[in-house]
Amino acid sequence: MTHVIPLVDISVQPIELCKLLKIANMVGGGGEAKIVISEGYVLLNNEVEFQKRKKVYHNDIIEFNGETIQVNLVKANDNIQTAHKLTAADNTENSKPKKQKTLSTATKNSSKNQVKVVQKAEAVRTKRKPISF
Repeated sequence: MTHVIPLVDISVQPIELCKLLKIANMVGGGGEAKIVISEGYVLLNNEVEFQKRKKVYHNDIIEFNGETIQVNLVKANDNIQTAHKLTAADNTENSKPKKQKTLSTATKNSSKNQVKVVQKAEAVRTKRKPISF
């Protein structure tokens, strides 16, 4: 019988062991991951690992609570990057132009070709109440 180990795909290596346990849904959260690692319940490449932030690389095998996983590094495809760039370009083209607040208005005097600047006073609004001591 051949035993097939499920793969956990990561895009960046190294990854910390506690984060990998969370990603693989082997634990409920980061706190639980750190506890089970520090108490020695996690095996990394068939050795007990006590370091919570141990760096895990491609093809490393992690065992915990009867489950075994293998880390698989997935390189980003050019198609994904191109799709991301196209999406960003589409968003900029389709987005509405931003409304700009006018802080000053300029009136041109035709006889002297001078520009007169008049500033509008804006009230500063804050959501917080002032603190008094």
